Amino acid sequence: MEQVVKGPFRADHVGSFLRPHALKEARANYLAGEITKEELRKVEDAEIEKLVKKQKEVGLRAVTDGEFRRKWWHLDFIQALEGIRIYDVEAPKAFQGAMKKATLYTVDSKLAFPKNHPSLEDFMFLKQVAGDHVAKQTIPGPNMIFYSGVVNSQPYLTNPSYDSLDAVAEDIVRVYQEAIQAFYDAGCRYLQLDDTSWGALFSDDFREKIEESGFNPDELIKKFADITIEAVANKPKDMTITIHICRGNFKSAWLYQGGYDPIAKELFSRVNVDGFFLEFDDARAGDFSPLRFIKNQKVILGLITSKTAELEDPNYIKSRIEEATKYVNIDQLCLSPQCGFASTEEGNIIEDEDQWNKLSLVNQIANDVWKKQGID
Repeated sequence: MEQVVKGPFRADHVGSFLRPHALKEARANYLAGEITKEELRKVEDAEIEKLVKKQKEVGLRAVTDGEFRRKWWHLDFIQALEGIRIYDVEAPKAFQGAMKKATLYTVDSKLAFPKNHPSLEDFMFLKQVAGDHVAKQTIPGPNMIFYSGVVNSQPYLTNPSYDSLDAVAEDIVRVYQEAIQAFYDAGCRYLQLDDTSWGALFSDDFREKIEESGFNPDELIKKFADITIEAVANKPKDMTITIHICRGNFKSAWLYQGGYDPIAKELFSRVNVDGFFLEFDDARAGDFSPLRFIKNQKVILGLITSKTAELEDPNYIKSRIEEATKYVNIDQLCLSPQCGFASTEEGNIIEDEDQWNKLSLVNQIANDVWKKQGID
């Protein structure tokens, strides 16, 4: 029987890449009405094929489509769900002023996962071009809807579309159970839930805002965990599901700060995923002590920053990995950049070559730390 290759891998990555010029040009032409949707998709296909080839060359075992068909890392998936309404707001202070306007969303009616969700077709193309490599799909996690679309959504709080928070949470769970099964049926065996909403629960500033809205942040932590646990409860045994939790990433700027301590016990000891992609690239992330709550999950240490071009010192990164082994066995650790290189189509303030240098460094360090010790 053929052995199933499963992520997460010792050298891994969060998934998004800087959009190439040809793709940006095609997207602009499409929005201007100068090319058709089909013509845009042909450009996307070609650029994704190039990207997958490059990921293979740099040594990655899991490849993504770079989120090349998306404007935002989360919004494109969420707005395609039934029951979601999007709207634009002014946001002059968001991400240290890097973001001037934001597109938000709210749960406007009963939620459902459409059988023809466009992300399924997108994944099937990636699966085709991935070949003998693992095709990794990234989607926003369930609490991105519960937090941003419900408890932190003024339109929802003013005019709720569900009778209770429990009722909307139940439908969010159902949507994600159906989504996970749909991706599995499409051939996906490595699914990453990007769920930055957890950041609001360890950031003092955002915890204050949550309290001002009438919610208890500590009660929400348990609710977030419950929703995630139920969302992945029916996942097939041969499917890897991980969660990526970071502090925001827009044009190299961040949103949240604070260590994982407030959420660690509920998240790490209860949530039954295969691994956690965690941001540890600077002091805003705190120390490794919250990892003491990890059970048998993998921890992908985000020690390489995707926000700046400067390459980290390999010896320093190795020392950080060694430090993490005080709380988690080396067999359970992996390495990656702390976030993607382009959470939105604007991308971080780095050059194309920089992202590949970063990933080459991840692969080099992973080989030194694990492969040379005979740990796969």
